[in-house]
Amino acid sequence: MWRRLWTLVAPAARAPRRSCSRLGSGGPAPSCGATVFALSSGQGRCGIAVIRTSGPASSQALRSLTAPRALPPARRACLRVLYDPRSGEPLDRALVLWFPGPQSFTGEDCAEFHVHGGPAVVSGVLQALGSVPGLRPAEAGEFTRRAFAHGKLSLTEVEGLADLIHAETEAQRRQALRQLDGDLGHLCRVWAETLTKALAHVEAYIDFGEDDNLEEGVLEQADTEVRRLEVVLGAHLRDARRGQRLRSGVHVVVTGPPNAGKSSLVNLLSRKPVSIVSPEPGTTRDVLETPVDLAGFPALLSDTAGLREGVGQVEQEGILRARKRLEQADVILAVLDASDLASPSSCNFLDTVVAPAGVQSPSGNSQRLLLVLNKSDLLPPGGLDHRPDLSPHLLLSCLTGEGLDGLLEVLRKELAAVCGDPSTGPPLLTRARHQHHLQSCLDALGHYRQAKDLALAAEALRIARRHLACLTGKGGTDEILNIIFRDFCVGK
Repeated sequence: MWRRLWTLVAPAARAPRRSCSRLGSGGPAPSCGATVFALSSGQGRCGIAVIRTSGPASSQALRSLTAPRALPPARRACLRVLYDPRSGEPLDRALVLWFPGPQSFTGEDCAEFHVHGGPAVVSGVLQALGSVPGLRPAEAGEFTRRAFAHGKLSLTEVEGLADLIHAETEAQRRQALRQLDGDLGHLCRVWAETLTKALAHVEAYIDFGEDDNLEEGVLEQADTEVRRLEVVLGAHLRDARRGQRLRSGVHVVVTGPPNAGKSSLVNLLSRKPVSIVSPEPGTTRDVLETPVDLAGFPALLSDTAGLREGVGQVEQEGILRARKRLEQADVILAVLDASDLASPSSCNFLDTVVAPAGVQSPSGNSQRLLLVLNKSDLLPPGGLDHRPDLSPHLLLSCLTGEGLDGLLEVLRKELAAVCGDPSTGPPLLTRARHQHHLQSCLDALGHYRQAKDLALAAEALRIARRHLACLTGKGGTDEILNIIFRDFCVGK
């Protein structure tokens, strides 16, 4: 519906586009002379739909659709009848808001139309806006890009806004909101100020080193500040994977011998029938993945083939894939049948998978393993026999659900350790772009320490500052900006 509407509106509304320099961040802004409009709320039928405009013709658009009424007071919602400016036909009774720039989301003049959310109403208002001279449909992410262009948001705040829109779990929402609030950008500015001060000291020594006007120890002070910053940047880079896991999901792999209840556990945690459950051993022969919300954290849950020897070629391939997936796991859920711990398959699994847990994985990360003893409903009244050689474990019955709350609580703690707590501590690096610029900054500081010439040392500090500027968007190229804003929907 909306795609068809857009093809009707776009040809009539296309206006000549001109480029202009970006006001707040030192790069080109997208068609600042044009006024754009779009549906900003969700598509489909809804109680209220929000249509917004941004640009110099926003006041004209508001007057055209609400004539003969004057503009409403700034930032106050007013009830107005909307008319088609071409035919004078009433379209809807709506709340309208007027946001004169620069006190608006984009920094430009903006208007909002809160209309009833039926397709015919939204279609009529969008087509009416398309008939106003100087207005055109917005491109994906154009409202946010204009906010960035006018210095309303830094690039890290833009990424936080995108993550907030796409957040599916509580932890993702908290992390995105902190980044949108500017925590990471503020930290980068503090680091940049440290480098600016060190650079000023080095350049002052270059220019006035032979005079008596400089304080003693100027270079030593700069060296001390740079060494402290190196330690801080190194700590953040060592934690970089935590933020990326929080944004994209923790790899949680469910493994165990055949018929231990792995598929039942995956279905229980995902709250849907992801895997086929059967008493026949070897039912799962490939890796089945599903994204889930585990205790408020994002996770990619993988069901794998039962680990055993002496099976057919197809199942053997599934077991090979299961072992490879185990090497990539952040958290392993090792599942055994609580009523069959003495079987050869259970003993072999305990020796080959559970016992080595905690050692360095092939990727260099310490893996976390939770031993889950399923089918607790089959245990005798006395419960599980005392096994001093058995690793710490959790009892669970996938059939009755008993023990699930305890498992989720332990999982929450494990995932918090893997991802970090988004509510406390320093801001997390959630994207590879952040890690790249911080690593490049750290490399430049290494060149500063090794430089034999003060001019080369000063240049290394400038390079380090430039990478911090790129992280917050002060020096980003158009190609990088296009990739970031492409993730937004039309109307945001």
